[in-house]
Amino acid sequence: MEGEMRGGSAGGAEEPPDSGRSEGQPTEEEMRAQLEEEIRNVRVEDVVLQSVVSILNLSARRIAKDDERDLEQAKIGIDAGRALVDLVKPDAQAQLRQAISELQVLYAKHAGEGAASDEQDESGGGSPGPERPKGDSGLWTPG
Repeated sequence: MEGEMRGGSAGGAEEPPDSGRSEGQPTEEEMRAQLEEEIRNVRVEDVVLQSVVSILNLSARRIAKDDERDLEQAKIGIDAGRALVDLVKPDAQAQLRQAISELQVLYAKHAGEGAASDEQDESGGGSPGPERPKGDSGLWTPG
């Protein structure tokens, strides 16, 4: 019995306390070091590119999804994309500009639908609203 007690206490003193991690999992210090290394290698241009893509994707949702439509938010997103596009690598700029152009067309389509609905509501529904001046496509373009 005495040997068992010594063995139990000696074994408990030598083993590190159970940290709750399984074999092969990195320690908190190892994970911090790995994160530091990743951050050290990140380029600001890459973060800007990811941000622009995220902004444009969110803007597309705010235009295209009926239950999430918010054209003011979409307009802000399109403006932000246009402001940031020159800050990314040149090989990505053409694709971003194309996406922005497509968003502007989609925005104009939905903004026009809203304006047509408003005009029908104001005029009693059946009569057409006033004609747009020639050359006014209704396409919103940021200033």
